[in-house]
Amino acid sequence: MPHTLVLNASYEPLCVVPQRRAVVLVLNHKAVTLEGTGASLHAAGARGVGWDLPAPSVVKLTRYVRVPLRRGVPLTRRAIFARDGGRCVYCDAPATSVDHVIPRSRGGQHAWENVVSSCRRCNHVKADRPLLELGWRMKRPPVQPNGSAWRILSSGRTDQRWLPYLRGYGVDLELLPFEPQGPDGVCVPGTLSVGPSVVAGVAEVPVLAPVSAVAAAVVTPLAA
Repeated sequence: MPHTLVLNASYEPLCVVPQRRAVVLVLNHKAVTLEGTGASLHAAGARGVGWDLPAPSVVKLTRYVRVPLRRGVPLTRRAIFARDGGRCVYCDAPATSVDHVIPRSRGGQHAWENVVSSCRRCNHVKADRPLLELGWRMKRPPVQPNGSAWRILSSGRTDQRWLPYLRGYGVDLELLPFEPQGPDGVCVPGTLSVGPSVVAGVAEVPVLAPVSAVAAAVVTPLAA
């Protein structure tokens, strides 16, 4: 099922929800559609009277919702691919896996500052050796990304229509070296007017896991 980006009344990115959930918010006047997919949704109503609604791609809540204090961006495979642009940090080839810069067998932590995207070849050659031993260098040190937009990117659901609404919330779209086709086959078709296509890798965790807490805290109460 297609998914929809939900923005707070302040335009801050909140979470990604199934399109059906977004339609319910719009029909209940809890949200307004800012961007459509170009398709229409049809439903039959009572006594043969139905409705026709543009399928929403981006919706904005009609009232501001206070969001609980958020923790850092979840450390997931797709979030790492998003941060590193889907490229190997060692040779710039398409990434297919993640690697610990300081091997865990040598005391390296499973943290943003020590986990990077890597291609299969570099991952195999590096094995459990440190970069100094190999004479390798990274273009930039790995850091934890900040900003609400990263919660959207790390969800694994990306649509080119969402990108202008992510600008200014922790993501510099023009500087992200993302590929039209990601290492796990997830792609955003079309050419972007705001920068390169954004691709996030597929993780072995539920698709909405990084934003499920936000979705439950922010979106669910609106149906009441």
